[in-house]
Amino acid sequence: MVFKRLLGSLGVGGPTVDTVLDPRAGRPGSTLTGQVHLRGGDVDFDIEHIGLELVARVEAEHEDGESEGVVVFDRFIVGGGFRLAAGEPHSVPFAVTLPWESPITELHGQGLGIVLGVRTELAVAGAKDKGDLDQLNIAPLPVHEAILEALGQLGFGFKSADLEYGHIGGTGQRLPFYQEIELTPAPQYAHQVNEIEVTFLAGPGGMEVVLEADKRGGLFSSGHDAVTRFSVSHEGVGHQDWNTVVDGWIRQLVEHRAAYGSQAAHGHDPYAHGHERGGHYGDGEHHHDEGRRSGPGMGTAIAAGAAGLAVGVVGGMVAAEVVDEIGDFFEDEEEEGDEED
Repeated sequence: MVFKRLLGSLGVGGPTVDTVLDPRAGRPGSTLTGQVHLRGGDVDFDIEHIGLELVARVEAEHEDGESEGVVVFDRFIVGGGFRLAAGEPHSVPFAVTLPWESPITELHGQGLGIVLGVRTELAVAGAKDKGDLDQLNIAPLPVHEAILEALGQLGFGFKSADLEYGHIGGTGQRLPFYQEIELTPAPQYAHQVNEIEVTFLAGPGGMEVVLEADKRGGLFSSGHDAVTRFSVSHEGVGHQDWNTVVDGWIRQLVEHRAAYGSQAAHGHDPYAHGHERGGHYGDGEHHHDEGRRSGPGMGTAIAAGAAGLAVGVVGGMVAAEVVDEIGDFFEDEEEEGDEED
């Protein structure tokens, strides 16, 4: 959906902006293309710059409860430095690279309820206006799909997905938030864990996979989580026995959680004196963490589940409603900002 607005800071008669993204979904690390369509206002205007912001609806937890807000996670200048004559149409094509850690918004063509957008900023005569917003769809990389399919085939169910503000210690995370995909346990693990959460942190050389079992508490509580991290390559995805690999990860996570729970029950925290380690972990390597994800947590976006984690959307939010929601949400944010000003 495209949202058209007059350049509000210049009043009636200013240029209008309509940014159109190419229809196919982008992928993390890939090129996002489209065009910014301008139409001149009642008089000539000097267009200083045309900017694009990638924005996300992110949830946060704090002492007073939970909240959500807009986070800008990348910015680009795609044009500018020209005069737009009165009433003149002008189009600016663009091609920008999506961050590798961009959250995925769909799986097998079905939306996960993650709200991302591309917001256009037009700078004219010293005034700026963020007057056009488009929904941004990001499809998974092959390694995303392989791991999620393996989880589905092992019997895990898709429960929800959201974006959490904060940083996972010891990882190479670059964005100010991370995506959590919450899963119901497979039958063979149902007596050991209540839920599993998976986070993907992709980069040009591979992907860190963070698995968390039975999240308890949050930033301002005393709960600890069992967390393991693994590293995989983008290469050779189709030649890997992902069911065996992922099942091995889950077994290690469950064993780690059981060991932590047993020792903690006797008053000894086996990870209390550990320290976070960053960097890249080679293929097959894993690392146990003390389990504290820094930053706020909690919150869900959409419930879904099917064999192989092919997502069927329930919970009152279908694709068209997600499109409507992104407009309503960001418009509310802009109105609040205007009131503060």
